[in-house]
Amino acid sequence: MTDQIRWGVLATGGIAARFARELAQVPGTELAAVGSRTASSAQAFAAEHGAARSHGSWEALAADPDVDIIYIATPHSHHHAAASLCLRAGRPLLVEKAFTLDLAQAQDLVTIARERQLFLMEAFWTRTLPSTLKIQELIADGALGEVVSVQAAFGIGLDPDPSHRLRNPELGGGALLDLGVYPIGFAQLLLGEPNQVRAWAHLFPEGTDERTSISLGFPSGAVASLYCGVNGDVRNATIVGTRGRIELPWGFHAAERFVLHRTGADPEEFATAPTGLHFEAAEATRCLRAGKLESDLVPLSSTLSVMSTLDAVRAQIGVTY
Repeated sequence: MTDQIRWGVLATGGIAARFARELAQVPGTELAAVGSRTASSAQAFAAEHGAARSHGSWEALAADPDVDIIYIATPHSHHHAAASLCLRAGRPLLVEKAFTLDLAQAQDLVTIARERQLFLMEAFWTRTLPSTLKIQELIADGALGEVVSVQAAFGIGLDPDPSHRLRNPELGGGALLDLGVYPIGFAQLLLGEPNQVRAWAHLFPEGTDERTSISLGFPSGAVASLYCGVNGDVRNATIVGTRGRIELPWGFHAAERFVLHRTGADPEEFATAPTGLHFEAAEATRCLRAGKLESDLVPLSSTLSVMSTLDAVRAQIGVTY
């Protein structure tokens, strides 16, 4: 590995483009290569984002000796295939969320990475943001007392036509994997793994979920009330403790500010650094330099735990891919 961490990006869609742009904010990194299933798409992406090399196949990118780590940015229906190919080629990975379609696929990737002693991390950028780290610090310092409830909702206000990927079960469509992973992941970050899962949903005619409501119960006695929806524009969260609450009034998954309400005290507003994917890229880069095989901020155990909850929700709402 050189002093400069050389990133490869697998896929050329919108999230890949955003990652490529924001990687420039991470010192000591460069966008070295891009891989796509078509050479023309890879060439266009490389030209737009300044990648030194383009590859017309996933296999060619995985085999590139001048790439230190690869960001998997395909639709989540293809995460397992792309990630397993790259891991077997010896490449450390940052894999976009939802990590895979189900827990079995996720466990398979973790097993491969551990067998080959390769770094693997889910691109759960919310967990790497300064706002999230500050909230965890406040909770650890007792600002809320005991956390007893998390409420979080994520809807994007779309009315997609039948051809849209969010309605396509072959692409892992629906609200749950695209959006539900945020409130579930947020609740489990703060409360741990649930021992009770209840879910209800309204499905598209194609069989993917249009909107889903989720209730989680935890061994501590804490509860979480969560929502995800393709239609209905909402992105707020509240963390309730025995001595106060934290309100994230908009965009909890990418928060730059939040308000702490302590019992008997005036509200305190906290503002943090502007949000972005560069925080997850910086975390993966830091881990790679330190020779770590997983991130402390986004450990593989948390990825598997969230995937387990997603599986339980899908079983209850009747969604299959």
